[in-house]
Amino acid sequence: MKGNQLTSLFTKGYCLTFIALFSFSVVLLAQEKTLTQEEDDKRIDRYEKQLSDYFTNEIINGYKERASIKWNRDYTNIGSFLRSVEANRRRWEEVIKPPLLKQSGSPERTPYVVNGVEGEWIRIPLGGIYAEGMLALPNGASKEKPVPIIIAQHGIGSGSETPFENGKNYHAYAKALVEAGFAVLSPLNLRSIERRNNIERYARLAKTSIPGVELVRMQFLLDLALQDPRIDSERVGMWGISLGGMATMFWTPLEPRIKASIVSAWFNERLNKMIVPDKRYTSFIGTKEDYVYMTGWLDEFRDDDVVSLIAPRPLQIQHGKKDQIAYWPQVMEEYERAAQHYKKLGIEDRIEMIMHEGGHEAIVEPGVKFFQKWLKN
Repeated sequence: MKGNQLTSLFTKGYCLTFIALFSFSVVLLAQEKTLTQEEDDKRIDRYEKQLSDYFTNEIINGYKERASIKWNRDYTNIGSFLRSVEANRRRWEEVIKPPLLKQSGSPERTPYVVNGVEGEWIRIPLGGIYAEGMLALPNGASKEKPVPIIIAQHGIGSGSETPFENGKNYHAYAKALVEAGFAVLSPLNLRSIERRNNIERYARLAKTSIPGVELVRMQFLLDLALQDPRIDSERVGMWGISLGGMATMFWTPLEPRIKASIVSAWFNERLNKMIVPDKRYTSFIGTKEDYVYMTGWLDEFRDDDVVSLIAPRPLQIQHGKKDQIAYWPQVMEEYERAAQHYKKLGIEDRIEMIMHEGGHEAIVEPGVKFFQKWLKN
């Protein structure tokens, strides 16, 4: 072999070795690269914002197109309308997910008095849990003269007694109903944000929800109450405030026995309320109230859409301009959308807005008059 050939082979070998060593060094350098904590935080913050922006856009900007496909309302007459929203009603039930519960023992009934209102405390065993609440009847109720009944649902941080008491939010509206000649059923629901967050985790794993469980508990209580011949089973109403307003909005579409409803301090521009922070109101996205995030809720069920599942039954909405749950002009815009369902059916007298100057509260007098109009006459 000639000298220049040896030189060439040596040179090539040296180059190959150099390239291999260089590549290995690059690999080593790449493997040794680590992010600082600041760099890692910025990267994951960026990804979180991408996801937040993506879902916000999908939920809000995609709602109109999504809902237009899923709602096919027929306003020809009430019968046609009810048939046209039946599929949506079934999908709403899939959002609430009421479980199948069975009564597992005899009800317990004991005398109970709250703020001068005489009634009884009821407990119905349902296989490990209980449906509980207070039932009160007005003076003069009899088999010959049965009275209407109103489900009075308390809000967060309250109990079955609160609607009968003179608190700043409730103004004893349940007591006012009894004095006006109505029976009142006040179910006990799970109170406090922390407790609802905790139990909602279990409920989701079991393919149900706290509102679903509490709907069924209320239905058992109502079943028992309507066995009393002094109560007219054809004249049932519901009035809830705050979280109780949520229950009223959630349950009325799924409980046909409820013939008229009042929603106090809950009705909202739902898309904004759930995920759009704003200094003019408190958005749930900025709170710790995780229990309110129901799977599939905003797929097609903005508040005006849920109202269309309440129609043609009478509905009163109460909202205070000083209530920080919402920016009241947005509430009015949502109400106008909801009222269109009634107007298109020619029954606009069955829906009304009580927009008052107060805050997060029930307004007693117009509420009592509403039920007197629709359930007593």
